[in-house]
Amino acid sequence: MNIQTSDYEKLGSFYLGRGYDLKKSELEDELVLYDSKDLVTHGVVLGMTGSGKTGLCLSILEEAAMDNIPAIIIDPKGDIANLMLTFPDFEGSDFRPWINEDDAHKKGVTPDEYAAKTANMWKEGIAGWGQSPDRVKEFKNKCDINIFTPGSKAGIPVSILSSLEVPPFEVMDDGELLGDRIESTVSSLLSLVGVNADPIQSPEAVILGTIFSTCWQAGQNLTLESLIRHLQKPPFDKVGVIDVESFMDEKERHKLALKFNSLLASPGFATWMEGPALDMNNMMHAPDGKPRISIFSIAHLSDAERMFFVSLLLNQMLGWMRSQNGTTSLRAMLYMDEIYGFLPPSQNPPSKKPMMTMLKQGRAFGLGVLLATQNPVDLDYKALSNIGTWWLGRLQTERDKARVLDGLEGAAASQEGGFDRGQMEELLAGLGSRVFLMNNVHEDSPVVFHVRWVMSYLCGPLTRTKIKELMDPKRDQFPSAKDKQVTAKQSSNPMAMPSAAPQAPVGQRPVVGAGVTEYFAPFAGEADGITYKPALLREANVHFSSSKCGIDGSRLMRFTNAISDNGIDWDHDAGCTHPVKTLDSKPRKGCGFEELPGFAMNADNYKQVEKDFEDHIYRNERVEIFYCPLFKSYSQLGESEGAFRGRLATQAREVRDEAVEKLRDKYEAKIKTKEGQVDRAENTLAKEEAEASSATWDIGAKVLGGLLGGLLGGRRRSSSSSAVTSAGRAYKQRRDVKIAEKKVEDLEEDIAELEAELNEEIGELDAQFDPSTVKLENEAIKPYKKDIDVRTVALIWLPYDRDDQKAW
Repeated sequence: MNIQTSDYEKLGSFYLGRGYDLKKSELEDELVLYDSKDLVTHGVVLGMTGSGKTGLCLSILEEAAMDNIPAIIIDPKGDIANLMLTFPDFEGSDFRPWINEDDAHKKGVTPDEYAAKTANMWKEGIAGWGQSPDRVKEFKNKCDINIFTPGSKAGIPVSILSSLEVPPFEVMDDGELLGDRIESTVSSLLSLVGVNADPIQSPEAVILGTIFSTCWQAGQNLTLESLIRHLQKPPFDKVGVIDVESFMDEKERHKLALKFNSLLASPGFATWMEGPALDMNNMMHAPDGKPRISIFSIAHLSDAERMFFVSLLLNQMLGWMRSQNGTTSLRAMLYMDEIYGFLPPSQNPPSKKPMMTMLKQGRAFGLGVLLATQNPVDLDYKALSNIGTWWLGRLQTERDKARVLDGLEGAAASQEGGFDRGQMEELLAGLGSRVFLMNNVHEDSPVVFHVRWVMSYLCGPLTRTKIKELMDPKRDQFPSAKDKQVTAKQSSNPMAMPSAAPQAPVGQRPVVGAGVTEYFAPFAGEADGITYKPALLREANVHFSSSKCGIDGSRLMRFTNAISDNGIDWDHDAGCTHPVKTLDSKPRKGCGFEELPGFAMNADNYKQVEKDFEDHIYRNERVEIFYCPLFKSYSQLGESEGAFRGRLATQAREVRDEAVEKLRDKYEAKIKTKEGQVDRAENTLAKEEAEASSATWDIGAKVLGGLLGGLLGGRRRSSSSSAVTSAGRAYKQRRDVKIAEKKVEDLEEDIAELEAELNEEIGELDAQFDPSTVKLENEAIKPYKKDIDVRTVALIWLPYDRDDQKAW
């Protein structure tokens, strides 16, 4: 079969393979194209080892990337990282680092020869399915693929700091979602320190849950350090209606705090604080808007660490999902390979609730969840009933088949689809390697197909060394979250001139003038060895509004600048993020104090700072937003260019699909007219061919009749004349046949030209609505003076330890 690119390269269609006849064990001519919109009702791939499960999943992910759909991938084994191994030139040298040298030795060839043979095999395999090197190159260029390794520097490490920060408004505003988020986060944290706690009954889980709830409701981000501090000194007096000490005394809280402190102090855990934040917008779109495939490889983690990270990731994904607008198109994919243990039928690990929520609600937000496992008993029955597409490969036991049939029946009933158990059982029994049964509730009947050849080279699970080799050239693209600090410059310095006020002795608390507000940053641990150093705290809430741009929101500006005899260090922010209401009004006993310059003791100077701070904000602070003229769309407050382009991708896909439908309707009418003309021309051709055949037979009969007449003494002249006439008529009929054939050919060429024009115009539409290249303009929104609320200008004392390191 000669497969053309135009046969499968259609918008919104995933090219998965070709139909397969189980009885004849042979490929059919019909291509299997999967409508991407169907994936918003999610999918599951079931199959034993050797069934071709990985190849099918990579095919789906490749097709999603070809349609500009980003994906978040959780990879417990390490073989999904093969998506990065695409070599469009098919040179043996490209494949050489990734082949298994033992295989080469078994074949009796050198590694270089084996690599060349592998490259040729991959080239022929891809070509056999109608795919060209250009398509491989397009896949490689169309998406940004990265491998993240939480807790390891093999790939790009991931900072978990943002996972403990206040969730987005959409989660905070939904009590049930917030409760689930807190429960899942607490359970995963406790599992990480070896505490198997009931989320409702366990004091450890309840006290941690109350800390998260209290701090998040107050707008306070958490870190492991602050969590330890809050366990020692909870920011509340009661848990429910019982006082904290009666519910969980200080000794037990201290034990739990020590567990987290040991975790924090362990050398291996430091890597969990490095790398980019777990920000889903950045994980799904590059700064230029190009879709990303972010692979989170967790093969190197322990079971407890895996559960901890997967739970955090799923919660972040859920928060991102709830912040999106509704859509009927596929906006993004979440894929998890080998789901065993994360969505079990009889237990409730921290990963289960967020995954179940996405399976139930993802459809409304355009999030497609794809799961894969060897054994159907690994999955919760309720989860299976929320999945619309099942890809079934060869299964291991009769019990597995029975479980699958039960699940299919439940899924069909829940989504109002038909189900023939007997037919399905017969089909399952005949499946072989790389042959799958696709049961899609959006289609009338199941389809058996053979998976196409993937564009990525399947070399098996990647080691950490190989992952490092792939990601080393890309590390500079991902700055560490802890390296990002907010700095603010101030043009004037109202406290520049020290007064002649006497300095307090070193180590004693300086006395400040009346009207100076003082705060003390809280810290964990003992006061011995702690020295308070002075800094200027400024905080303002700035409201930005623009009816034209649809912007109406506030930004909290907060700066903490060190104070010394030389003045105030306006260029560097000390990074104290404690909300004002959580700051202490009195110092801890036993702490020393650094000297305070006289100018920082004068209340009038703080009043001047307040005026200058407001003026500085009015003159300099702007909200930069993006505007897309093509879609007449503005970015949201604080939305990055990459996130905005990512959001435009959904809008672009919907507008593009609508435009393509109109285009197809327009050409369909023209093509149908031509097809009608072809039908009539073919009827004419058949008639002409019949008449030509009849005329030919007539000539033969007349000539034969003439010959017989001559032999028998009949009228030869009359017969000869009749034969000549018949020959003339036959010649005319043959000419008419050629004319009819030419007309059919011309009409078929017209149809082919129309289809080519249609594909060309669809290609132009695809380029026109490409979110990564669409033109963006910048607009700046300034605040009104009345919308600048300077809330705090105060002296804050920051605690430092003996090594002059931050203690807050």
